[in-house]
Amino acid sequence: MSPADPLTIRDVEGRTGVPAGTLRMWETRYGFPVPKRLASGHRRFSPDDCDAIVRVLAERGRGLSLKAAIERVLNAPTELDQSLFATLRRARPELMPQVLPKRALVALSHAIEDECTARADRAVLFGAFQRVHFYRAAEARWEELARTADLAVAFADFEHPVVREHGVCELPLEGNAPLRREWSVICEGERLAVALAGWELTAERAIPDAERRFETIWTVEPEAVRLVAGAAAALAARTEPELVRTRARRLSEQPPPPADLSGVMALMNRCISYLAVP
Repeated sequence: MSPADPLTIRDVEGRTGVPAGTLRMWETRYGFPVPKRLASGHRRFSPDDCDAIVRVLAERGRGLSLKAAIERVLNAPTELDQSLFATLRRARPELMPQVLPKRALVALSHAIEDECTARADRAVLFGAFQRVHFYRAAEARWEELARTADLAVAFADFEHPVVREHGVCELPLEGNAPLRREWSVICEGERLAVALAGWELTAERAIPDAERRFETIWTVEPEAVRLVAGAAAALAARTEPELVRTRARRLSEQPPPPADLSGVMALMNRCISYLAVP
């Protein structure tokens, strides 16, 4: 096994001394650590996960409670987190992921896009599409969204970045980028805040498109949306820092929009309508 190979929970137990059962309990109770999931459901960890666990043990040794130790490690400055799913999961561990088929994610995504269009917000929008051809299938919808947005960014395996003054900015993903395995739609506007993030469980297998499955979480809690939108902006800034600096100022200069129950109901009604179509 090379240092970069994914680790099983038993490997992590051997490296950190924390029993596998304890690691599972931490994940359930505190949303830490955040393993990747294989199609079989088995957990896989990285060396960075082991380092974080060791830091938690060190903070416990200094007298902090387990919860406080985990929060200190998670909030410590680290290398830019390139997984929007992990960012949202870590920020809101109480959000229980659900395994959804592609059809359900399409319904949720279209509901978010439609509600954003209906409100005509000056929104900041980010979408993770994995592959160029997936984005091209949604391009017309996103061009419509971009008409009233402050910033609209699509991440995919584009060959080159394309920055537009009016329209969707296309930003490429590196070959090993976590977003190549993620499905995300993030919208923060003047009246609407919603974030959807999914981690594909079936990416390592060649299967029909309709059978793809994603471990999925979503939220309309403004502070959580602001956090994951900020992470997406930081990823965009790696390629186009001036674009983000000038057109994503909402994320630093304005407070998040208030929580809106009517907006949640509108989203759910739109989602149900899409799912009801055979």
